[in-house]
Amino acid sequence: MSSNNNRELSYSLAINEAITQLMDADSTVMLIGQGVKSPWYVGNTCNDLIKRFGEERVIDTPVSENAMTGAAVGAAIAGMKAMVVHPRADFVLYAFDPIINQAANWHYMSGGQSNVPVVFWLIVNRGGEQAAQHSQALHSVFAHIPGLKVVMPSTAYDAKGLMIASINDNNPVVFSDDRWLYSQKGIVPEELYEIPMGKGIVRNEGKDITLVSYSYMAVESAKAVGELKKESVSVEFIDLRTIKPFDEDLIINSVKKTGKLVVADGSWKTNSFASEIISSVNEKAFEFLKAPSARVCLPDTPAPSASSLENVYYPDYKNIIDAIKSVLKWKKEK
Repeated sequence: MSSNNNRELSYSLAINEAITQLMDADSTVMLIGQGVKSPWYVGNTCNDLIKRFGEERVIDTPVSENAMTGAAVGAAIAGMKAMVVHPRADFVLYAFDPIINQAANWHYMSGGQSNVPVVFWLIVNRGGEQAAQHSQALHSVFAHIPGLKVVMPSTAYDAKGLMIASINDNNPVVFSDDRWLYSQKGIVPEELYEIPMGKGIVRNEGKDITLVSYSYMAVESAKAVGELKKESVSVEFIDLRTIKPFDEDLIINSVKKTGKLVVADGSWKTNSFASEIISSVNEKAFEFLKAPSARVCLPDTPAPSASSLENVYYPDYKNIIDAIKSVLKWKKEK
């Protein structure tokens, strides 16, 4: 690309650039976590950060999720802008106390006198025969907790802008990342920029049905939209980008236009965030619905380890197409 504002970066390098530029601009920004000096752990997202900023600001920790997360929360309360990376999101479960009991409640319990500018950066791993303890997407859990924001980008452009916004936020943000996105490429401006949380984007305008997604499932959703165009099905595709807060008005206005809704979510079906979206539409736009809404989610079972079973377990664009066609064909029984 000829212009710095028209250059193509991978998703993982867009995150690396966001962190590098912010650490250059603000000496209070720090990163702590497992494998921050290892591309194997965190892809290319932390390339050369220790070399550039030193081991006082980029801290590679022992395997103790509770300790490293508690240290990040403490640093944030003390005045740093802290990021703590969990290279396998599953093991953030060890750190629920500092995240949920402490960071999420601190601003409220101090009567607004104290802030906790910390980013809990969770990398979700899928496939590769990693099985049930290394494949879990937990964003719905964190979206349930007052005091936490939850960010779920799907493009390189959004990854940089939302990471910058997350680090600059005065209170806790869960940045839920998906390793399957790391090789995705897109146009990423060189300068610092923020994408506001709670603002989704219409990736494709349509009139027949509304499709809502986020994170990696937005990639599969875009494929589904492209395939359905060949069959003259007009899909309005919304990429939420953040789920707490989420852009409820954008979804409601779209459903008022199309009358039909499908949500594609990369977590389990029961109590998924897809369920929250559908519930909100039922509460605020029920009279506009022409058919029951549908969810495309993981089945309510742990992830398998065999690749043959993984191919069935993880939904893709074909499952989204099937759900859309099912909703479009629905007719009320007399």
